[in-house]
Formats: sequence, C-alpha cells, structure tokens
Amino acid sequence: MASYSLNINGTQHSVEAEPDMPLLWVLRDVLGLTGTKYGCGVGACNSCTVLLDGTASSACQQQVSGVGDRAVITIEGLSDAGDHPLQIFWDELNVPQCGFCQAGQIMRAAGWLKDNANPTDEDIVRLQSSNLCRCGTYPRIKEAIRKASQHMEG
Repeated sequence: MASYSLNINGTQHSVEAEPDMPLLWVLRDVLGLTGTKYGCGVGACNSCTVLLDGTASSACQQQVSGVGDRAVITIEGLSDAGDHPLQIFWDELNVPQCGFCQAGQIMRAAGWLKDNANPTDEDIVRLQSSNLCRCGTYPRIKEAIRKASQHMEG
C-alpha cells in the first residue's frame, strides 16, 4: 500500500491504496463517495465518469497512482446544494428511470459544456455518445442538457 493525497471535490484527502487501484474504488470504498457508479469496469459505459481537472474521465480506468495533484470532481462535488443547472433540469424533466447512468451522464455534460456553451442537438448526441443509458432516456437527457446550457448561457 502507498499513501496518496488527493484533491476530491475541493478537499484534500489522504488515502492508503495499492498503486493500481482504480480511482473508482478509492472514491466509493475508501472515501464513501458512492455517487460515482460502477457499471462495467472497462470504460465502455462511463457510468463512473468524474472530472479530472475539468475533463471527463472514466474513474474505473484511472489508477489512483496516476491522479497526482489533479482536481477530481464527483457528482457529490458538482454543486454543494445540488443546484447545478444540469441537476435542476435532470430533475425537472424526470430524466432518470433506474438512475444508474445519470451521475456519469451529468458529469460528462458538465465537463464539455464549459467549452461548448451553446451545443446543437448533434453536439449533444456526439459528446454524450460514450455514456450508455440502459433505460434509453436519451431524448430526456438531450433536452435536459439543452435547457441547462441555455440557463448557463443566459
């Protein structure tokens, strides 16, 4: 085991972990941040998406030893009050059915919306295409992202 100092949601955390432990398990099992979901473990579904220095990344594919001093934001850290525009419109439009992929969907959108504040429907589909939704709520996901982007822009 090795010691790591991680910046998670704006707070420094000291953790003991094997160097090859995925960040996903550090977040869930060591720090108790269970909003980041385990889906496939191979980076195919992206239910475990977090932001690393503002860029969406699959936590299951990121070893804790490779995080270094990069800032990690999980769904728990996106907004203290749960009032990020994506979270507001996710709720308003009743996007989730099972809810399993939703944290990853929101985090991916949060990562790219800062650089693409006025996305087209095609942009949303393309930029979210790596996040799988088992329930098929893609039309509501697209609408929530569109409304959130309009809210953030205006």
